[in-house]
Amino acid sequence: SPIQSPNTETSPERTNISRKVTRVDAIPPQPKPRSRAHYLKYSHQITLDPNTAHIRLLLSEENRKVTLMEQPQSYSHDQKRFIRWLQVLSKESFTGRCYWEVERRGTFVFVAVAYKNISRSGDEGGFGLNDKSWALNCSPNSFSFLHNNIQTFISAPVSSKVGVYLDHRAGVLSFYSVSKSMTLLHRVQTTFTQPLHAGLGLFRFVGATAEFCKLK
Repeated sequence: SPIQSPNTETSPERTNISRKVTRVDAIPPQPKPRSRAHYLKYSHQITLDPNTAHIRLLLSEENRKVTLMEQPQSYSHDQKRFIRWLQVLSKESFTGRCYWEVERRGTFVFVAVAYKNISRSGDEGGFGLNDKSWALNCSPNSFSFLHNNIQTFISAPVSSKVGVYLDHRAGVLSFYSVSKSMTLLHRVQTTFTQPLHAGLGLFRFVGATAEFCKLK
């Protein structure tokens, strides 16, 4: 697996953590999604919580954008801050229907949703490596989905923009590749037991960015 974290030179790479990840084939094709206009009815503007951001993540654009930096940022100590993984959570939490889009530049960007009580310091706190988070891994040439240490590889054209639709009460979470049209990448049907936060993770390459889009 190419997944790894550049957290520190001495910390184990994400590939080491993920060797125990169970890999499964991509799920069968899902029904075609509705139009983008349908999902935009549920659009939310999302802002990132600087108190959760790993010290090597720089927030900008009114806390909508995150960039992986080589040097640590001068953040204050906060128990909500991610220590092990290069991740950040949204200020907002969601319990209803909502939709957002993420524009990424760079490789190995994780677009995720997570419960507030996801681990901040343990190896198990990486998005998708536990039962408290669901993550789409946007790699250079492919997508994959991670939840509870199970990785599902997805066969679909790679795009720079990802759409996320959440219907919390119905237990539905869908990830889309967004370009001129919307392509369903992965759909989760489960029972969510807590409010969900949007999350972004950046791995490996300094300068990689991910940004919550302003939706009209």
